[in-house]
Amino acid sequence: MNIASIDVGLKRIGLALCLKNSSIVIPKEAVLRKNRNQAAYEVKEFLDTWNIDKLIVGLPKGGSSEEEMQKRIKHFVSLIDFNGEIVYIDEYGTSIEAKELTKGVFKHKKDGKVDSISAKLILERYLQSNK
Repeated sequence: MNIASIDVGLKRIGLALCLKNSSIVIPKEAVLRKNRNQAAYEVKEFLDTWNIDKLIVGLPKGGSSEEEMQKRIKHFVSLIDFNGEIVYIDEYGTSIEAKELTKGVFKHKKDGKVDSISAKLILERYLQSNK
């Protein structure tokens, strides 16, 4: 089974994947979001290219804007038109952890690298909790 994860943000969507039930999770190039339809199309292309069977989506838990962000993320996922299984999991702290992990490794530009590391962490959490 091929599994992917996304970290949906307002400007970038981080992507990661794990192929054939491997335990290795690979961050991929993020989608830079110009508008939601373009971003959904590019995520769908990514899922199709890698023959993804299951999509893991990070959802924020806690915080003042939790409900609004969850609504936006679920709406975005509905635009992807993905026929596989979709699983939502708590993404709490993944962005902060991704920034810490990459401190000194590369410059933290707004190019989506940190977002894809966040997606990698989301997928690793899912795989750990489903062993």
